[in-house]
Amino acid sequence: MMDPAFFGYGSLVNTATHDYVSPRPATLKGWRRVWKSTTIRDTAFLSVERSDRHEIDGLIAHVAADKWADLDAREAAYTRVDVTRALGADHPTAIYRVNANLAADTASNTPILLSYLDVVVQGYLREFGPQGVARFFASTHGWDAPILNDRDNPRYPRRQILTDQETALVDACLATRMEMPE
Repeated sequence: MMDPAFFGYGSLVNTATHDYVSPRPATLKGWRRVWKSTTIRDTAFLSVERSDRHEIDGLIAHVAADKWADLDAREAAYTRVDVTRALGADHPTAIYRVNANLAADTASNTPILLSYLDVVVQGYLREFGPQGVARFFASTHGWDAPILNDRDNPRYPRRQILTDQETALVDACLATRMEMPE
């Protein structure tokens, strides 16, 4: 029997940030990715919410029973939600979304941490190519939030070194960022 899995849609798409088993690209229908403000941090979290009209690319990877506590600790501000049926998976699969008890009332004034976004985009580029990066930007909501450029002093604990081309891609996408129409 296969171990349960997660569907990652942010930094978990970047396999340089973890060593979970058998990662593979997938698409989740009925959900959308969104930047969320919380009461526990001064920068935005990437989260998901149900939405019948949307779908998001991500990565499914298996987690051994003794590794879930580590993953839950990494995703401490998030709650696990079962998405097995939505993915049509033949094994239990969960997605992490920001815990509703931590959501802030503030709209879109909480900045997005650039060192985090760099990691996410690097993962999408490696797994889905440039078209996947474009889909990530198009299918993520909340781009009206400001960007906090912390590249010189990264605040994201799982930061990665980007190539000049990867950095240029992130910057170009940010310069033209757009959301999918409602």
